[in-house]
Amino acid sequence: MSEPTSYRILFAASEAYPLIKTGGLGDVAGSLPRALLGLKQDVRLILPAYADVQARAGRLRTVAEFTLRHHAVRLLAGNLPGTRVPVWLVDCPELFDRPGNPYLEPEGNPWPDNALRYTLFAEAVVQVAGDQLGLDWQPDVVHCNDWQTGLIPALLARQVPRPATVFTIHNLAYQGMFPYQTFQDLGLSPELWHPDALEYHGQLSFIKGGLVFADQINTVSPSYAREIQTPKFGYGLDGLLRHRHAALSGILNGIDTKEWNPGTDSFLAETYNRRSLADKAVNKSALQHNLGLDTDPDTLLIGFVGRLVDQKGVDILLDGMKEILSLPVQLAMLGSGEAQFEAALLKTAEQYPKRVAVKIGYSESLAHQIEAGADVFLMPSRFEPCGLNQLYSMRYGTPPVVRSVGGLADTVIDATEANLSAKTTTGFAFRGDQGSDLYKALARASRLYQDKAKWKSIQLTGMGHDFSWQNSAQEYLILYKAAIREIPTA
Repeated sequence: MSEPTSYRILFAASEAYPLIKTGGLGDVAGSLPRALLGLKQDVRLILPAYADVQARAGRLRTVAEFTLRHHAVRLLAGNLPGTRVPVWLVDCPELFDRPGNPYLEPEGNPWPDNALRYTLFAEAVVQVAGDQLGLDWQPDVVHCNDWQTGLIPALLARQVPRPATVFTIHNLAYQGMFPYQTFQDLGLSPELWHPDALEYHGQLSFIKGGLVFADQINTVSPSYAREIQTPKFGYGLDGLLRHRHAALSGILNGIDTKEWNPGTDSFLAETYNRRSLADKAVNKSALQHNLGLDTDPDTLLIGFVGRLVDQKGVDILLDGMKEILSLPVQLAMLGSGEAQFEAALLKTAEQYPKRVAVKIGYSESLAHQIEAGADVFLMPSRFEPCGLNQLYSMRYGTPPVVRSVGGLADTVIDATEANLSAKTTTGFAFRGDQGSDLYKALARASRLYQDKAKWKSIQLTGMGHDFSWQNSAQEYLILYKAAIREIPTA
């Protein structure tokens, strides 16, 4: 019997753009299902019905009503806005009808009932996967993402027959850890309280449900898949990941090439493409003017958009700031995060008002304008599972300056003499984790920026790369096939 070329895929996530997004997971969950649909796959996206999601979802209809954990639950059906991707929303008002960040209270602390919220979500997904809600549809594969969906493979593993399970790690630093009392309160099967299951040094670990029980595990770049098997990047789970290395792989994220297209981007002062690259300069002067920086075409304008946290290497930037500002450069930053980093960057902007601009918060329009208006894009991350901004930057002719880790190492080709001669360079990479290491990389970029012919070659090389979801989606189909082969036949 030949294997099907089309799979029924239930894609489970705790966020998906444009319904709700806090990070890269939201981008992936909003883009990968659409790419799979384009490959003629029968894919359904399922996520919690947060208040903001329901407000943005458009027309919804109730397709099932059931009870879980003494809560009345509805399954709502619609489409991911702007796409043909079917969406199912798990509507449990007591747990999900909350505005704002899906995981955090307004004060910034995790919701105290997060374990219950994502256990109920997992149990709802299991009911859908087993066609227990009368939907007349069963998946071949349930694709789970990050700790919020970690219980799904654990719960499905005990069922016969069952669909295959794939678990994607978007960031291993977030593991869904809770006290033993929470495990007891949830009433999960006692056999799951074991080091070979959900127990982790006396705590309940949601992410272990995916890492232990999924048929296939992947993360969002080949280098990160290798890194998380080491103590430095494994966050205590490197031993388990080494144990499951045969089932562990890395697939680079793609990007939404319609959303991020300098040729059609409505947020820009002037659209441009590879043939009209000179028009990029209009965006630089507009960005400088809007942020109160000196309008100088010859100064290297460094852009940054991201969370102001250790992971993103903000401390490395601050450590090297004095040296960096000795170069003929400007800095345009957008982001929010740890109070100490926000305060230090705002202080720097006060000291250098015509050279450093810092906007705390997030603005989709300004993010696009920085990608287009900057000359280089800064990502000095301490670790980076994949990274998307370096891909956006290359598409916008803005060479990234990155620390050579994870997906950054996989996607950015450094400006060595050999790579410059071969015209394969797409950016600048450095390995150390000191401010002086970042300074040296930016000094190289600043010098090369003066050679306009070489600089344009770097820009065009980056813009010529295909970072669409098409290739990555094909790799996921291969992963699904491998997962299906792992299902016990009896």
